[in-house]
Amino acid sequence: MVGPDPGRYDETIAKIESDAVAAEEAGFASIWIAQPPDDFDALTGVALMGRVTSRIEIGTAVVPLQSRHPVAMLQQVLSTQAVCEGRLTLGVGPSHHWVIEDMLGLAYDRPARMVRSYLEVLNAGLAGPGPVDVENEHFRVHNPLAVTDITPTPILLAALAPLMLKIAGELTDGTVLWMADARNIGEFIGPSITKAAADAGRPTPRIVAGVPVTLCAKADVQGAREWARTAMSHADYSPNYERLLAHGDAKDAGDFLIAGDEAEVLTGLERYRDAGVTDFSARLLPYGKTREARIDSRDRTTAYLASLCPEL
Repeated sequence: MVGPDPGRYDETIAKIESDAVAAEEAGFASIWIAQPPDDFDALTGVALMGRVTSRIEIGTAVVPLQSRHPVAMLQQVLSTQAVCEGRLTLGVGPSHHWVIEDMLGLAYDRPARMVRSYLEVLNAGLAGPGPVDVENEHFRVHNPLAVTDITPTPILLAALAPLMLKIAGELTDGTVLWMADARNIGEFIGPSITKAAADAGRPTPRIVAGVPVTLCAKADVQGAREWARTAMSHADYSPNYERLLAHGDAKDAGDFLIAGDEAEVLTGLERYRDAGVTDFSARLLPYGKTREARIDSRDRTTAYLASLCPEL
């Protein structure tokens, strides 16, 4: 995972570009950028990264749907895909009630039905160039699009609940997850989305797992977990994540963290792979009592994860 540092506005563009170059040079297969409600536009970030790289996949994890009309989303996605020369993977989702309702003042009732309607428009537009003619429960779209002929653009849906996983399997290329542990993926998420895709006659879906990772000494594991509980406290007030945690072994953000020495980190990642995960999106969570220690933690974690790319 890459992204800007909050508050360092004058460094945002340079940081996004340098992180992308470093990830590609290190041998990583993909870069994933989130869309916080108060920060840099994720698709603009993808375009910046696409200009300074040549090989690596670049994905959003994820862009909320409700804040952009599907035609506006299509125009930006297709334009960004042209910049990336076919390397963009679009991760989307319905976000959370505290973003959509409390921040944006939009409705958050029946989000799965809205997502299905939205994806029907996206799929029509990404099949182009050509006319986008879709009428469904939420949209009446009759709009030509001729942005680029680089197709298709893969779509991944942030899907946690059964109905959303069914939609993801039927209408997208897979799911991109956060706060889902290995048991949850292996016993619930993976089987649900795979069955939905098979029933719809679609290929086996990708399962991209967002996982926080800290490479550290065994003596520091508990401290790293306490830090994770603070750094990822959003899980404490999101019903979506609370329901997700209830289906797995992790009970909070600290339990969700993969932390420890090289052997422990590898074992944690292998547990996800064995549960059916096809791709990892690693959030580096540096840990240390000083700035220098945290920088060293970040660099060592990055180097170790890069070394695992051929294996995982």
